[in-house]
Amino acid sequence: MAGSSTSEWPATVAGRRGGPLIVTEDEGLLDDLLRLCAAAGAMPEVAHGTPPRRAAREDSPLLLIGDDCAHRFMNPSLGPLDEGAVLVGSDPDDPGIWRRAVEIGARNVTVLPGGETWLVDRIADAVEGVGSPARTVGVIGGRGGAGASTLACALAVGAARAGRRTMLIDADPLGGGLDVLLGGERAEGLRWPAFADSRGRVAGEALEEALPELHSMRLLSWDRGDCPSVPPDAMRAVLAAARRRGGVVVVDLPRRLDEAAVEALGQLDMGLLVVPAELRAIAAAHRVAATVGNALGDLRVVVRGPCGSGLDAAEIARLLGLPLAGELSPENRLPAALAAGRPPGTADRGPLAKFCAEFWAQVPAESGGVPA
Repeated sequence: MAGSSTSEWPATVAGRRGGPLIVTEDEGLLDDLLRLCAAAGAMPEVAHGTPPRRAAREDSPLLLIGDDCAHRFMNPSLGPLDEGAVLVGSDPDDPGIWRRAVEIGARNVTVLPGGETWLVDRIADAVEGVGSPARTVGVIGGRGGAGASTLACALAVGAARAGRRTMLIDADPLGGGLDVLLGGERAEGLRWPAFADSRGRVAGEALEEALPELHSMRLLSWDRGDCPSVPPDAMRAVLAAARRRGGVVVVDLPRRLDEAAVEALGQLDMGLLVVPAELRAIAAAHRVAATVGNALGDLRVVVRGPCGSGLDAAEIARLLGLPLAGELSPENRLPAALAAGRPPGTADRGPLAKFCAEFWAQVPAESGGVPA
């Protein structure tokens, strides 16, 4: 079914939220609407008999009116319909539904089955609430061992410590799992294999509540199983759900882009290319930048020092033809901190924490819109 989520992860998390109010006596239409509410992760209420007055309708985020009951809302004593009310029909050959919508003041009309995808999205938006999408930043290494995963974790930790709603998504199936880097490999919650079959619309709140919570943020990482990757449809659905929750989403990208990583690039607001200040690393980063730049309009360089060979950070950025996001000085105590279970970016006076604080101070917490 269009717009549904077919993954194996539990649907009961989303079922705890309030859902739309359905008014119809058409059993076939009611079955369809209940099915679409389930696909959107919503638990609806069904009104039988006299349509509820406006005061009673205000407790529901969305009113779905079956076309068979449209005449009941022509009673002025019921009060005007909210802007989000939807008149739902099941006969695509009946043009009269538009006239009835005008008569009752319904601004939204859809006819099933053609309008199923739109209606699932509308239900999910109403239940979750629609705000500004999350600021979504991807991090990728200019060469192997550049420190991209470390920076991705530090950026997420820094955003969470600043009080922003934060989700860290591990898009590198061969990276060993960011939960290990954050000291949370035993934390309860779902990993990528549970979402591998996701399609269409994933409920954002359900996603957030199903993931492990580490260091005041949510993390979607890999487990130690044999799942080598996820389909691009699953990446699209999960990342879109994460973005709808607002705040900050940080994505750790693989250097060798698979179809899922390319899908992730399409939803980023900005990419950070981590490049050690070495000639060979710059040459390797040139290839990565050329590939990533085809799918991402805003790609910036983070130079990891110390700078040598007569090259400073500005010169490295110029050679790569990209704007400079900043320079990372060496953090000598980082290996010992990681071994002790302290995640990157938690040392208040360390270079990572300083870089992340300055970065988030310059970058708005939320995006102005979801990239197409």
